[in-house]
Amino acid sequence: MSFIWPVRVYYEDTDAGGVVYHANYLKFFERARTEMLRAMGYEQDELLAKEGILFVVRSVQVDYLKSASFNEQLQVRAEVIMAKNASLAFEQEITRGNDVLCNSIIRIACLDAGTMRPKAIPKYLLEQLKHEY
Repeated sequence: MSFIWPVRVYYEDTDAGGVVYHANYLKFFERARTEMLRAMGYEQDELLAKEGILFVVRSVQVDYLKSASFNEQLQVRAEVIMAKNASLAFEQEITRGNDVLCNSIIRIACLDAGTMRPKAIPKYLLEQLKHEY
């Protein structure tokens, strides 16, 4: 199942040429993953407080295909494609209408907030994430 999050391009998202700066696509991807968790009923600050875990980006593969510009409405898709004991992988895509602007595979690690070492994703959350793909 895919989660879709709408994003409007603000002036601050663009470079001097008026197009979205490449690093800001990563911010859009991050927002969609955060909102996906929120839609599932989980807040990252609560997971930190209750479970002592953090989700961190381990690797990113991005293909930039077309540019986006100021004030455009975009759709950011997030889909879990792998859920293991202490890691996740997302396939993500940013579209404008039927045009794919950017796609990515983003790998996420679950860490113990105290030690910054890998820690198992709580079973209740892992099971729900596994049902997302």
